[in-house]
Amino acid sequence: MKAASISLLKKELDMLPSKEVLGICMRLAKFKKENKELLSYLLFEADDELQYIISVKSEIDAQFAEINRSTMYYIKKSIRKILRTTHKYIRYSGIRRTEVELLIYFCTKLKTSGIPVNASTALSNLYQAQLQKIRNILATLHEDLQYDYEQELIILS
Repeated sequence: MKAASISLLKKELDMLPSKEVLGICMRLAKFKKENKELLSYLLFEADDELQYIISVKSEIDAQFAEINRSTMYYIKKSIRKILRTTHKYIRYSGIRRTEVELLIYFCTKLKTSGIPVNASTALSNLYQAQLQKIRNILATLHEDLQYDYEQELIILS
C-alpha cells in the first residue's frame, strides 16, 4: 500500500466531520508510541514551550546519570541513544529556538559529564556534528538570539 501525500491527506481531513477526525486521531495514537507522544505534546505541552524544554532537559539529565561507563562501547551507545531521544523531542516541537536550546544543552552535558569525548573518534565526530548543526540553525534565528547562543557555543567549542 502506498501512502498518500500530505496535501491529499489534508484535503480529505478537511472534508470529514470533526467526530471522524477525532476517531482517526485516536486510532493513530493506538498504533505507535511516537504518535501518542506527539499528540500529547500538541495537546498538553505546545502552549508552554519553556516548560517543555525544562522537562526534556530533566529527561536528558536522567539519561546522562544512567550511562553505563564500564567500556567506551557502552558509553558511545548510551550517548547515541540520548541524542536520538533529544532529536525526537526536537521533532515534536518543530521550533528552531527549542532545537538550539536542547542541542546546546546536550553538548554541555556531554562536555561536563567527564566522558572523554576526544578519546573516541566516533564521539568526537558526533560532538562536532552537533556543534555544526547548532551553527547552521543559528544562522536562521533573530540576531539577538544568535548573539546569546553564540556566547554559549564559544564555551562549547
